[in-house]
Amino acid sequence: MKRSNIAMLVVCLVLIPLTLYFGMKLPGRSYYITGTAIIAELMIPFFMAFEGRKVQARELVVLAVMCALAIVGRVAIPIPHFKAIYAIIMLTGIAFGPEAGFIVGAVSAMASNFFYQQGAYVPWQMFAYGIGGMLAGFAFAKGRLPKKPWIMAVFGFFTVIGLVGPILDGAGLFLGFSVLNENTFATVFIPGLIVNCIQGSCTILVMLFLGRPLLDKLDQIKLKYGMMEDENGL
Repeated sequence: MKRSNIAMLVVCLVLIPLTLYFGMKLPGRSYYITGTAIIAELMIPFFMAFEGRKVQARELVVLAVMCALAIVGRVAIPIPHFKAIYAIIMLTGIAFGPEAGFIVGAVSAMASNFFYQQGAYVPWQMFAYGIGGMLAGFAFAKGRLPKKPWIMAVFGFFTVIGLVGPILDGAGLFLGFSVLNENTFATVFIPGLIVNCIQGSCTILVMLFLGRPLLDKLDQIKLKYGMMEDENGL
């Protein structure tokens, strides 16, 4: 396993959960501090992924464009909860690796909230979409899963309802209730499942109709400019 992959797992499974935990205990608008800390932590595995070479400006530009597309995928669609943000994050992870998926997921989650409202739930969104992008990068690396539209669609749907969505719902659970029991879990996760299915359905449609063309374009960019040249995956 690459050092950047190990660092990313440590950041994702240890540092960020600890940051979320202690961030909830800070007073006031501490979510700005928490969100900034998460972005700083995300940069560690991202820069380690280049292993001995400098990050090229064009690589950062492409990832910034993917962040912008993800933001548009959340903001521009007027249907409640029917958002394409995870589809773009997922394609980033598949094309450029788990580190890229991780950082695009987190940054686009935070930036898109400037069009809505910043709040204590934002670091949770950063974590949820970041880990979703990372998982896509691992899952499709080295041919583990074929990059067929229907496979990407199914993977995206179940990632939303089984991972990204429950983490987002967890923000409401831990931030909104002082007592955790069966009633509070049902209050949060049952309505959340409906919301997650709506977003998962949008992910399916994007992957079926736009996934392959967009991925082909990203692969061409990767090949032309040598982006994220190191092998991805475990």
